[in-house]
Amino acid sequence: MRKAMLLLAVLGLAWTLWAAEPFAGTWKENVAKSHTSTPNKNQVVEFTAQENGLKLAADGIDADGKTFHVTYAAKFDGSDYPLTGFTGADTIAIKRIDANTFSELIKKAGEEVVSARLVVSKDGKTLTRTTKEKNAKGQNVSSTYVLEKQ
Repeated sequence: MRKAMLLLAVLGLAWTLWAAEPFAGTWKENVAKSHTSTPNKNQVVEFTAQENGLKLAADGIDADGKTFHVTYAAKFDGSDYPLTGFTGADTIAIKRIDANTFSELIKKAGEEVVSARLVVSKDGKTLTRTTKEKNAKGQNVSSTYVLEKQ
């Protein structure tokens, strides 16, 4: 009986922590507040909490008017996980920095192509994603995407 109660308490705590994931939910890009070299015309991101990580599904229209659908399911352990729908990349690694911040390392064939930092505001209403990468000319560029909780 005691073991069953302890197990229920542990599972309850795990559920509370999992359910409190600040990134979980639907986010829509505010194009007017975003600063990018190739702005999207529309982007909606859905994060779903999973044990020690996140699942992502992002849909939108890029600067060239092409639709995109990007997905991943990754843990906050820094390991590479499959990334689909991201032109020029095939894996992603994520690491938790603090409760409202995590980093992404996006790679193609093992080589880093994009690094990013994602931060949810203290009020939980804004998600800011800051990226660093090289453009087609080999120049270092950074972008800031601002998304709002729906």
